[in-house]
Amino acid sequence: MGENLINTCLHDRHVALGALMSPFGGFDMPIQYSGITEEHNAVRQNVGVFDVSHMGEVRVSGPDAFKFVNHIFVNDVKGAPDGQIFYGMMCYENGGTVDDLLVYKVNDEEYFLVINASNIQKDVDWIKSNSVGFDVKIENQSDYYGEVAIQGPKAEEIVEKVLGLEVKDIPFYNFKVFTSGDEEVIVSRTGYTGEDGFEIYGSHSYIQDVWDKLMEAGVQPCGLGCRDTLRFEVGLPLYGDELSAEISPIEASLSMFVKLDKPEFIGKEALKKQKEEGVSRRIVGLELDDNAIPRHGYPVEVDGKKIGEVTTGYRSISTGKSVAMAMIDKPYDKLGTRVEVRIRKKSFPATVVKKRFYEKNYKK
Repeated sequence: MGENLINTCLHDRHVALGALMSPFGGFDMPIQYSGITEEHNAVRQNVGVFDVSHMGEVRVSGPDAFKFVNHIFVNDVKGAPDGQIFYGMMCYENGGTVDDLLVYKVNDEEYFLVINASNIQKDVDWIKSNSVGFDVKIENQSDYYGEVAIQGPKAEEIVEKVLGLEVKDIPFYNFKVFTSGDEEVIVSRTGYTGEDGFEIYGSHSYIQDVWDKLMEAGVQPCGLGCRDTLRFEVGLPLYGDELSAEISPIEASLSMFVKLDKPEFIGKEALKKQKEEGVSRRIVGLELDDNAIPRHGYPVEVDGKKIGEVTTGYRSISTGKSVAMAMIDKPYDKLGTRVEVRIRKKSFPATVVKKRFYEKNYKK
């Protein structure tokens, strides 16, 4: 399997920095540099940079671009100003999730979709197969773009000072296109950490240059290890854990992103039914009484009977508590319900809590 991994445009930089590398979504990715706790805290308190060049980028353009994007996306991009970004999912007819993604509105005839690394080919095939009858052009630009995420309370200051990009006027969940030489660079005020920050998309050479400038300025490089601990603490889902072909956005407790008042979209009927009739299980937060660490796949029980399982679990770096997100059968999903998490042969008592374990600090 090792020899088939894809390297991002920053791969040699990670190796030179002594990063611990590991396969993720078909790519050879840095898991950590100095250590997950140090990198996590840099993002919460200061600033850190992630190589997220493994993410996929798909451009949808043409006269029917708006109509088509709204057809494949559960959120509603109608009436949005150019430069706005939407989070949401693409779903199958049965309500299961194809992927969660960001939709960047360039204008009514052009949208930029950012999808998960492990799903690139599957997503592109699915998008194309659903475009029959729409006057749109679909371009998979994943091989062209490199991407870095600069995250943390000092992100704005660093992007302005070190990279010379004017970003302070970019509102949260909006983007701006800059010109560098003869190329266009996309800078968005988004992230996956619960902190203020920016994601920068450009050619491989542009992104390498950005990375080198940030390293020179002493910005902490961060790996996928703390990307996971950061997103988890603020209740953000990871495809494959909290969302999948078997898990709908309603079951993932993400109904706020599903706009059932839209005239139509793929999966609408199934999701509407789930919303009206209720689902039999959903993703909740758990807080353990003890310091034991719950991990993905560990069973959740009540009186020895399995009622669900952990989707992501950690000892939260920012709060010091042992917490998890878990898919739990109803009626055990209510806040305050007492359950047990089975860790190997022992069971540890836990309480159902909100799945945001740490408050987000976005600049709004």
